Amino acid sequence: MYYGFDMGGTKIELAVFDNDLNQIWQKRLPTPKEDYQLLLNIFKTLTDEADALFNCQGKIGVGVPGIVNHQQGTVFTTNVPAAQYKPLIKDLTEKLGRPVKVENDANCFALSEAWDKEFIQYPTVLGLILGTGVGGGFVINGKVLSGKNGIAGEIGHMNLTLEANKILGDRVPQIVCGCGKTGCFETYLSGPGFERLYFSYTGENVSAVDIIQRYHQGEQDAILHVERYMNVLAMYLGNIVTIFDPDLLVIGGGLSQFDEIYRLLPEILPRHLYSIAELPAIEKARHGDSGGSRGAAFLQLGG
Repeated sequence: MYYGFDMGGTKIELAVFDNDLNQIWQKRLPTPKEDYQLLLNIFKTLTDEADALFNCQGKIGVGVPGIVNHQQGTVFTTNVPAAQYKPLIKDLTEKLGRPVKVENDANCFALSEAWDKEFIQYPTVLGLILGTGVGGGFVINGKVLSGKNGIAGEIGHMNLTLEANKILGDRVPQIVCGCGKTGCFETYLSGPGFERLYFSYTGENVSAVDIIQRYHQGEQDAILHVERYMNVLAMYLGNIVTIFDPDLLVIGGGLSQFDEIYRLLPEILPRHLYSIAELPAIEKARHGDSGGSRGAAFLQLGG
């Protein structure tokens, strides 16, 4: 059995998967955000319940909203202050009486998709999240690439390029990102960034859902906005794809539901790649909100 924990700011979810990777059980409990011992106890409570229910000791993975320092065994997470800089990996391993693997939740998303029955054929997978922020994960032969400092996949914090600045022009403000730097792609390509760009050119505060509706209705401002956004997205992905050269690009997050992305991206992205490069397969994420716990469980696949 594989146990996948998704630790969020409001809830901790445990999902259990059988050896065929089918989910067979799931339960959530509120996250104790300020008390570390209570936090550890929640993991213990859920694990004990699953062990008793399935008469086994499942293999455990945990997805967290932050950066995992594997050398020190600590996590950097503002969503769950109780766990900030604590030796979470060591403490969970001792508390639960078995090895525990912990990864960033975006990496878990990418891993979840990489192990999808349709996608398992692809040796290298780039997972991209276009949601409240922009995040990602790299998976190679079914394993997450974490990097020395645990920041591999923090692709939202790449800085605007000269070409991106030319596309966006002077109307778009330089926004201070949550990481403290200015000009991160996350501030323009996320859901809020999508809305921010529209406001910069039209002066209207409109939700992403309404902008997309206007686009489908043929409104000129929305059409120009989507064209501008897609050009920046394609240029941005051109850099990442050139570095990682994945077989599959899978997109999740709220904006992934905008189907025009999958029609327009294959048309625009080749302009930003080597002329000899073939496009990766480009797909919408299959597992949505369940990707965190699902990917966490699969951290233990292959040992």
